[in-house]
Formats: sequence, C-alpha cells, structure tokens
Amino acid sequence: MTDPVLDAIRRRRVTRAMTDEPVERADVETILDAARWAPTAGNRHLQRYVATTHPGTLRVLRMVSPGMIPRPPAAIVICVDRGLSEQYGFRPEAPGPWIDVGTATATILLAAQAVGLGAAPVSSFSHAAVAEALGLPDGWDPVLIVCLGHPADDQPRPISPNRRLTWRDLTQWVPGDL
Repeated sequence: MTDPVLDAIRRRRVTRAMTDEPVERADVETILDAARWAPTAGNRHLQRYVATTHPGTLRVLRMVSPGMIPRPPAAIVICVDRGLSEQYGFRPEAPGPWIDVGTATATILLAAQAVGLGAAPVSSFSHAAVAEALGLPDGWDPVLIVCLGHPADDQPRPISPNRRLTWRDLTQWVPGDL
C-alpha cells in the first residue's frame, strides 16, 4: 500500500547536521499551523510554541542546550502552559500535557519533512535558562526544542547499531501471537 503520509513517516529522520541556509518564515508558519492540528487532551491545547530564526537567540539556546547537536537556523520551543493546565484541573504530574507535547512534536517533525526541512527534537537543556532567554510568560514551561533547518549532505551516523528494527521487534501481542 502506498500512502503519502506513511511514505513521509518512513523517510523522516532526525537531522543531526544542518546547513546555514536560512529557513523561510513561511515554512516555520506552515509547521506551526500544522502543530495546532495535533491531537490534545480534551482538545484543550495546553501547549504553546515559541519560534525563532534570530541568530543571537539561537546561539543562546545552543549555549544552554547540550543536546542541541545541529546548528539550526530555526527552532520551535514547545511549552506547556501550566496556568491553563491548572485551570483545567490537571495535577502537575498528570500525563496529559506531556502526551500533548509528544503529539505536537510528531506533527512538527512530519510537517518539517513535508516542507523539505530537516528537524531534530532536543530534550537536554536548562529549562530555566531557556525560559529566561526567550522571556517566556509566567507559567510557560519549556519542554522540548525542535531544531529546524536544511539537512547537510553529510549526516553523522546514528548512535544505535545499524540494525533496522521491525514492528515485530517492538511489539508483543496479548494474548499470544495472532
């Protein structure tokens, strides 16, 4: 079966090296528009996005983000609005907002692929420093940074072994194999 969405999922990779070619604002806006369609807990949209293509801001983000391996010309920081989350009755440890960040991230990665950009999610960063650097409103908790850029021709090899896993390697049927 050929399906454009499944084909995009199979082609998408984490982009660990990016060129310094600028990312068009229109492409970032297309990605952000796609992100708003990501599934959310109760359709509440507790996640917020901060986007930047500003070289100085990106430099500061790299300084406080050891996981930011690529040198992206654009980034989207996905935040959870804790105040809004509380208003909806979510406890601080409730998984719903974190799941929403995951669905938004998956959507952003696919949208980046669709507009011809590479993307790399980053979770290793100082949350306090990122919040300060971006001037986030009170209650906005930065959870993930998605680097965006044009993939460099020479990509570093993945850290994991070069063995492709199948869905069977990752799945257990209950009860037993069907």
